[in-house]
Amino acid sequence: MKILIIGTGYVGATTAMVFAEIGWQVTGLDIDAGKIERLRQGRLHFYEPGLEELISKHVQSGRLRFTTDKETAIAGHDVIFLCVGTPSRPDGSADLSYIQQAAEDIGRSMNGYKLVVTKSTVPVGTQEQIKSWMKAAQRQPSHFDVASNPEFLREGKAVEDALRPDRIVIGTDSTRATEQLQTLYRSFTCPWIVTKPRTAELIKYASNSFLATKISYMNELARLCDKLEVNVKEVAEGMGLDPRIGSSFLQAGLGYGGSCFPKDVSELIMTSRKHEANLHILDQVVEVNHTQFAYLLDKARSRLGGFAHKSIAILGLAFKPDTDDIREAPALRMIDQLLLEQANVRLFDPVAPLPVRPSYGVVTVCSSAEEALRSAEAIILCTEWPEFGQLDWEGAKALLAEPNFFDGRNMMDAGRMRGFGYYYQGIGNDH
Repeated sequence: MKILIIGTGYVGATTAMVFAEIGWQVTGLDIDAGKIERLRQGRLHFYEPGLEELISKHVQSGRLRFTTDKETAIAGHDVIFLCVGTPSRPDGSADLSYIQQAAEDIGRSMNGYKLVVTKSTVPVGTQEQIKSWMKAAQRQPSHFDVASNPEFLREGKAVEDALRPDRIVIGTDSTRATEQLQTLYRSFTCPWIVTKPRTAELIKYASNSFLATKISYMNELARLCDKLEVNVKEVAEGMGLDPRIGSSFLQAGLGYGGSCFPKDVSELIMTSRKHEANLHILDQVVEVNHTQFAYLLDKARSRLGGFAHKSIAILGLAFKPDTDDIREAPALRMIDQLLLEQANVRLFDPVAPLPVRPSYGVVTVCSSAEEALRSAEAIILCTEWPEFGQLDWEGAKALLAEPNFFDGRNMMDAGRMRGFGYYYQGIGNDH
């Protein structure tokens, strides 16, 4: 079987890589000619550790190629994965316009049986819509199946997750589609779930929303820990030893961001309201996440007596380390508020670029952490890049106007930083 991947962003490029790596012939399709040209050269248009090397490897071997020719690509492949974006609309619901366009393109260009597989995160019931869109666009009747196969990739760990998945979920109402997908994934030994398309679609939303809930729960708990003079990191350690809870996603900080959690939680809330089965817990998850950055900022404001004309060093822009993704990044909210209060912001992130906005013209973007620290009256750490932990913080103190350190990821050892002479505050770990 030859595999076509429609959409060559984060999910599409990773999906293309993994199928090429396990031996299949793969084509990536995108309407962005510049993106396709970069991929043909084995170069990625985003940052993801280890992925570019594998893309380049399979481009050179001939197992992986890229094209902008929709009609030829669709006609020449029997298995087609949809990996296009499903961004949030202003009301929080998922925008399916790219999915609809891809479905209609397939319908118009299909020349025989096609198995269409949705990798994109889509609302429950989208598989049925795709079938309808494809059927309406057909120029002549052809049989096809549409299956759901959600991805569970962590940004910064996509290669590991793609090559060694913890589960494979297939949602289909067709025996033929099930058999083809089982053949495609035959080299994987992880657990499989074969279920109905609606169930598979909900599994993805339910998974991400539950993880987001763990994050917001720990962030809210950290606020209580500050009041009770209890260290939230020790609480998390004690909780995580319970196998029913587990240690993942128990780290208090500035909250979640990125391309998945914010939009997936919002869409699941919208779905629940549409069906009059409100998920009130998720409403609170969002509320805590949106206000968490302000909790740390309040501590810094109180310490400094306000931000007006104060020099603030922001370390980290990406929503997490090992990615350049700044979508819904807490650091952006932090910067926006600091600028609103007339602070002088100095920023360093080793990978993620500051977006081009008129208001960001006054932000000093630095080439190193040390440069960002020069003459700063406070440091706010927003992303736990490993290099920040390796910095000579004892020596770096001399660069600062005032040694105030606000740790938005509880990355540093509070006792050690105070021993160097810093005023140190984290989130729920000051005790």
